[in-house]
Amino acid sequence: MKARFPVLLVLFSISVCFVSAQKSKPSKPLTTAAVTIEKTVSYDPMLLNGITWREVGPFRGGRSCTVTGIKGNRDLYYFGSVGGGVWRTQDGGASYENITDKYFGGTIGAVAVAPSDPNVIYVGEGEQTLRGNVSSGWGVWRSTDAGKSWAHIGLKDSRHISRIRIHPTNPDIVYVAALGNLWQPNEMRGVYKTTDGGKTWNRVLYVNDKAGAADLVMDPNNPRILYASTWNMTRNGWRMDSGGPDCHIWKSTDSGDHWEKLTNKPGLPNGTLGIIGLAVSPVNSERIFAQIEADNGGLFRSDDAGETWTKMNDDRGMRQRAWYYTRIYADTKNEDIVYICNVAFFRSKDGGKTFSTLRTPHGDHHDLWIDPEDNQRMILADDGGAQISTDGGNNWTTYYNQPTAQFYRVITDDHFPYRIYGAQQDNSSIRISHRTTGNSITERDWEPSAGGESSYLAIDPANDNVVYGGEYKGYMDRYDHETGQHRSVNIWPDNPVGRGAEVMKYRFNWNYPVMFSPHDPTKLYAGSHYLHVSYDAGTHWEVISPDLTRGEPETIRSSGGPITQDNTGAEFYANILCMQESVLEKDVIYTGSDDGLLYVTRDGGKNWKNITPPTSPKYNMMNSIEPSTLEKGKVYVVATSYKFGDYTPYIYKSSDYGASWTTITSGIPKEEFARVVRADHTRKGLLYAGTEKGMWISFDDGTLWSRFQLNLPPVPIHDLAIKNDNLIAATHGRSFWMIDDITPLQQINDQVAGKSSYLYQPMPSYRMAGGEGRFNPDRQLEGQNHPGGVLIHYFAKNVSERTDAKLEILELDGDLIRAYSNKSKERADQFDLKSGGGRFVWDMRYAGYKTFPGMVFYSSPNLGPKAVPGKYKARLTVDGQVSEQEFEIIGDPRIKTTPAEYQEQFDFLISVRDKVSEAHQAILDIRKTKEDLGYLRKKFSDDKSMVERIKKFEDELTVIENNIHETRNKSNQDPINYGIKLNNRLAFLLGEQGQGDFPPTEQARQVKELVTRLMDQELKSLAETMKNNLPSVNQLIKP
Repeated sequence: MKARFPVLLVLFSISVCFVSAQKSKPSKPLTTAAVTIEKTVSYDPMLLNGITWREVGPFRGGRSCTVTGIKGNRDLYYFGSVGGGVWRTQDGGASYENITDKYFGGTIGAVAVAPSDPNVIYVGEGEQTLRGNVSSGWGVWRSTDAGKSWAHIGLKDSRHISRIRIHPTNPDIVYVAALGNLWQPNEMRGVYKTTDGGKTWNRVLYVNDKAGAADLVMDPNNPRILYASTWNMTRNGWRMDSGGPDCHIWKSTDSGDHWEKLTNKPGLPNGTLGIIGLAVSPVNSERIFAQIEADNGGLFRSDDAGETWTKMNDDRGMRQRAWYYTRIYADTKNEDIVYICNVAFFRSKDGGKTFSTLRTPHGDHHDLWIDPEDNQRMILADDGGAQISTDGGNNWTTYYNQPTAQFYRVITDDHFPYRIYGAQQDNSSIRISHRTTGNSITERDWEPSAGGESSYLAIDPANDNVVYGGEYKGYMDRYDHETGQHRSVNIWPDNPVGRGAEVMKYRFNWNYPVMFSPHDPTKLYAGSHYLHVSYDAGTHWEVISPDLTRGEPETIRSSGGPITQDNTGAEFYANILCMQESVLEKDVIYTGSDDGLLYVTRDGGKNWKNITPPTSPKYNMMNSIEPSTLEKGKVYVVATSYKFGDYTPYIYKSSDYGASWTTITSGIPKEEFARVVRADHTRKGLLYAGTEKGMWISFDDGTLWSRFQLNLPPVPIHDLAIKNDNLIAATHGRSFWMIDDITPLQQINDQVAGKSSYLYQPMPSYRMAGGEGRFNPDRQLEGQNHPGGVLIHYFAKNVSERTDAKLEILELDGDLIRAYSNKSKERADQFDLKSGGGRFVWDMRYAGYKTFPGMVFYSSPNLGPKAVPGKYKARLTVDGQVSEQEFEIIGDPRIKTTPAEYQEQFDFLISVRDKVSEAHQAILDIRKTKEDLGYLRKKFSDDKSMVERIKKFEDELTVIENNIHETRNKSNQDPINYGIKLNNRLAFLLGEQGQGDFPPTEQARQVKELVTRLMDQELKSLAETMKNNLPSVNQLIKP
């Protein structure tokens, strides 16, 4: 443990008033100060490096708002994901790989490749699809080696970058369209230019601190000519506004040095404008397209480079929810073909007069790139990721190969193996197996579940096939996975679409909480601005609280003005956003609102206390609540204020039901806001936190936090769940990830950390089918499965080439099962030891049969029998220091095999293995004897009598060898031609009868008995021929 000075923290005790349900809202609590001293605890992260995250999936694309390709290269494309970094395909969309994980991640607003040098790539962070779950960024990155390495090149405070345009012949000349801070005014917005590859930047177009650059296009035929649009767009916790006095079209003819406003040119709409999308035809630079949000907006076209304009189309289908779309693209070969991105994907072949829709794999389209040399080749970005077409948009590649799903919450069931549930933004909710009986986690292992994209999910404790899912606007769905039946159980089924939250009897957050009580399997909670409960599966609901929000009228209004109203429910405000009932105490319930209030009831809702931390910002969005599972009265709360331009992490801890609070964020950067904290179920003070950039851990109840990223990519973490000493992360851009064993975190302490090497006690491990095994699934297409064995964690310090290390697996009485060494030359027995933490996966198998050089078997993998369920030991020895731990193997609870039957299977398989090994030792003995005989035959070639005797001995050995093993089999398919002999026939039983957890069949016993009898005859013949021939041969060669 590192020595640290104690930290002085100020705690507040809160005196509060009780209120009865349905009565007036309590006043803000009073506070008094108290002082305490906390001791920090931390450990060298190297000691825990063996802990590993694995990518569960699903491989179903999440939102993307930027794509690009390479001119003339039909297989190479890039897309930027929302939350998941930059991705590349080099096989035309068959698979994708992330190329930024080692440097940055998060949300990408723009990706551009230099036309003159495809090795030069620029990336702008922060999306321009500015919906309710929008993520901001931290500037611009540059790669000069096609994505192998990256350098940050500035514009950190731009927050949202909508476009990057690169000079066609000079990759160092770049223009960036920056929207700026979405939540509050700031200076770094407009159009920026660099002429030295990002070393320095000049702002070349700026309106004011409230207007950003929404679009930027460069004339494909003249890089000095640029067109840009500026946009007034703001958000806060309860509304978004698109449009204002600074929304304009701009043109520069001198590489951005000077700009002319085009918005007042003849033919363009008057009045308030909103977002504007622009395109220039590569075929005819005089032809400019502008898609404009306005009361009388639509598609406008200029055929004189912007001097005059004609309205071509005002179809609402291409104008709806303008702030989320409004992207337009000119075809690279035909000036009359133009594409528009909206919910649907539109194409015009007559210069914008009329449009038809093209079928695409997903809806909600945001960006398009068309090959300048081949207008049939394109890549499209939408709410399902990226898809590629090579026939002009008639057919597209899949998005079911992109692990970029954005999840809000995560919960698990009690099925075996348990399943993970969450709602994927822009898609459906899902449930996915956390491990499978296959080699990987594929599309077969997950399915849609209840509710929709914004759901909390609640699994019926009495039937895990019945799931309740919330949805925006307060919709609630009860779905039975077994029957396929949906039932609406809305608390108040009055559809408010198109209106603000002010018309709703009950207001619901986009992501409102739904969950069952841990004390009553029939008690289902849901949160509006009240807390509701149902005891009959949603048939009836009752209110058990007063209004638990601020409920300020100005925060409960229609959203979207001044042009387009947008009331999907994403901006509904003044609602309960999170709630939890204590596992330790029935009827102790905490709620947190999106407008900044915390409440607790200790009597099931009869009385409520306002326990809002006094230092919490007024509108701090209460995002997660975690009552301790180990200490009554202790609770952790995480809140965010980023929607008001405040990126500070807010994590609070109380040990007295919220009467006093401590802020616990030391160690987390001041701009890395947090969304969730979960407390370990075994070790007091062990906490896990998810932030906008990744994972953190604390061993001292939040006094000090340390980064806990390990191999997890940089990605926003929106929720965490602990299940059976597994840790599951709901990422917002990289699907689900999990750690299979967090028990080393529970075991490490000062004494352990002080050792030179140590073996952590392995967690109980299930013996079940499945695991990564030997087939190496494609990580670019499938989720990573549980390794399928016993996870053995350890650490060793100061490892060198001289270090001697051994890991042994033993039966409880000390008999050796397997031994692995860092000095072993046999691959199957190698133990790879490095300084720091490590993980070894024992596959639960005893050693396989003995082999010999050139052995070719058919359908008989060399796998020893699995250990029977029970207790075992592991022993780590590093340079003489021994560490030993017991562990347990547990049978698959789904099968009915008894302990006696497990043992019966093991005894059968081990006897088969041993007999095969005996046969192979005979082969080795035969070959060694024949080798010696060959030497003697050459040495005594002049002695005819001896040569004949040796040859007779050799022939007898060859016959026996060929009876045991088919020596003509030299390749894997040769047995189809030559057949197999006794050893292969017997070894087949090892795999055939060991593939499940069952005793051997009667017929397997009979085959074993038959083949063993024949094998014994050959072994007996070998013994006899050795006995008969060796003495005489030895006698002949005596001097």
